[in-house]
Parts: sequence; C-alpha cells; structure tokens
Amino acid sequence: MLILVINAGSSSLKYQLVDTEAKKVMAKGLCERVGASDSFHKHGIDADERVISEYLPDHHAAINSVLRALTDDDYGVIDDLSKIDAVGHRVVHGGEYFDSSVVIDEKNLEKIAACSKLAPLHNPAAVEGIRACQKIMPEVMQVAVFDTSFHQSMPQKAYMYPLPYELYRGQSIRKYGFHGTSHRYVADRAAQFLGKPLEELQLITCHLGNGCSLAAIDHAKSVDTTMGFTPLDGLMMGTRCGSIDPAIVLYLINYVGLTSDEVNDIMNKQSGLLGISGLSNDLRDVRSAAEAGNDRAQLAYEMYSYSVKKHIGAYVFTMAGVDAIILTAGVGENCDRMRRMIFEGLEPMGIKIDHERNLQKSGERVISTDDSRVKILVIPTNEEYMIAQDVKHIYQELHNEAA
Repeated sequence: MLILVINAGSSSLKYQLVDTEAKKVMAKGLCERVGASDSFHKHGIDADERVISEYLPDHHAAINSVLRALTDDDYGVIDDLSKIDAVGHRVVHGGEYFDSSVVIDEKNLEKIAACSKLAPLHNPAAVEGIRACQKIMPEVMQVAVFDTSFHQSMPQKAYMYPLPYELYRGQSIRKYGFHGTSHRYVADRAAQFLGKPLEELQLITCHLGNGCSLAAIDHAKSVDTTMGFTPLDGLMMGTRCGSIDPAIVLYLINYVGLTSDEVNDIMNKQSGLLGISGLSNDLRDVRSAAEAGNDRAQLAYEMYSYSVKKHIGAYVFTMAGVDAIILTAGVGENCDRMRRMIFEGLEPMGIKIDHERNLQKSGERVISTDDSRVKILVIPTNEEYMIAQDVKHIYQELHNEAA
C-alpha cells in the first residue's frame, strides 16, 4: 500500500509517502511559511532534497504543491495520484470525541473542527489540509490520527482537574495529553524489543525534544501523562515553562501589568531552556555553554533533567512499579549527558544506567546495566510510520468487510 501521511501545522505542512509493504519512505518534504510571501517547499530525501520556491497562500496550495512534486516527471516517485491508496492526517486534538484513529467523513470532520477551540493553531490547519485532499482526491480514503486519542484511556482521577466540575461539563476543561502517537509507537517497539506482550508490561515513555512529555503506560493503556489541557503543562521544555504555580499568571497580569497574550507568549515561547539559559532552546547549544562554564546554561541543564526525573518517580509510584523506561525524540535519542543526569541517583529504585552503553550513538538499544531491575531503552520515534500503520489497518479492515 502507498499511504500519504500529512502533518499540517499552523504555517507548515510536512508529508511522507510510505510504502507499507516494503516499509520504506518513498518521498518526504516540508512546505514552510505557508501564507507568507517567502513560502517555499522542500522535497526529497537526504542528498536528493531540492527546494521549490513558490508562493503558498494556504494549505490548499501547499497540498497541490506536494501532489505535483510526487508526480513530477523529473523527481516524482509515482506517475499518477491514483497510485496513492489512502491519506493519513495527523490531527493534534480529538477532544473527548475520539479514542482511536477514524475514517474522515463529514460528521467526523465537524468534530475535528469543533476541537479547534482547544488547539487553535493546529486543528484549523488540519481541517484545511483534509478539505484540500478531499477536493483533489475525492475517491481516496482519508483517515485522522489524533495526538490525544491514546491518552483517552486515562482514568477520570488522572484527567480531571480539581476545579468546579461545571467547567469540565460546560467547557471540556480536563487533561488530554499529547504526543500520543509517539508514546504509542515507542511502547509497541519496546514490547517487541523486550520480547513480551505490551499487555504484560508497565512502561514509562519519555518523549524529550523541544516539546516534552512523559506517559505512564500500564498493561498497554496510558494511565497518566504530563501534558494537560494544552501542551504547555508538565515538563520543562525548549521554550515552554511546563508546570508552574498558576497564581504566577495572575501576578504578571495584575502587578507587572502584562496582558494575557504577553503572558501566554512568555510561557510558550520565552521560557524553558531558552528562558533560563538566555541563549537557546536547543539543548546542544545549552550543553556547549554549560561545559564552557556558563552558570545559567548549567542551571537550565540541571532543571531540565530534574523535571524529567521528578515525573519518572511519580509514575513509578502511580503504577506501583515499572518494567522499562524508554527515551525518544531529539534529546532522548541523542544526548548521553542528559540521559546520565536523569538516571543518576536512582540506583536504590533498581534503575541503573550503564555509562558505556549510554555513549552509543544510534538505533534501538538498552542503556541499563545487566543487573538493573528496570530496563532503560533508547528507541527512535517514528510517528509517520505509526500513522501509516493505523491507516493501513483501517483500510484493510474496511475492504475485508466489503469483500
């Protein structure tokens, strides 16, 4: 099967064309600065990447550009759009409507649009991308895969906030969690790596990049996660503050004189590693500065690792034990120093990192010692593959029913 995976952001559109039988990415690319006069389109894999300069006024134009590139006589990989069997769309927010991936019909699209108030930067772009694909490829099945759906298995005690209950019933204010596709992928891979059914394991998955979240996965179900009503909650991140005393927001508005938009900008775009170090939201830059003796960079490094360690501890006790802890995404996969700092001091809990193994650079691997009661794994995430697998499963299920 050939499945086109679309990830429409507020001003960007990423895509991959995946051959699910060969388990191969045939093409991929990124449309940047959609809506701006200097928009452009990168298409191709590694050395074959080329930049297509063209004005992309909206996501409909971006989709058109993607499909032209895929079928281009010189650098395309298919000769006709009919070769695409289905399209999978990453949708950030499914609210309480969706606990799994679904075929997109008009009713489901209305629900996705209704969740736009919960994800105003992302869901409207996803809807526009879906509409564009439906118009250009009306006969091709479209599937929505949600960042939030995996976490819909959380019990009410975990997803409710201790606010007046009417705010949940009337405004849908609750914890939703995000990065669900990534957490689900690495949990599945961890189970295969360990040679045990996911239903028999207790796992803590750590998606650590510019955006960060942990999930407690108890016998294949997400029972808690660090991101909340929005992706701002939980861990310290690249530019996001994570969990803070909510009264700080009121203080900044009432006594410092900032507007709500200014406070929102501070918490989402000026905080985290960037805010503490004063240098960068990229951990590589912060690490270099810390190793050169920059005290604020060192503090940012320590705060980041402490934030992760603290939440790992909470989830060990939430599940009354853990079989393995998995690290993924840019920081989790690539930064040996951060991994070492996260697990330092956890030996009494049966969590022991092997410092030699921790220096390995790539691939799925164990970085815990042989006598560590809890396995520590590094597993590169692949959200696009997970989306393609969901689409393939739904496609085959529907065609088997039709047969």
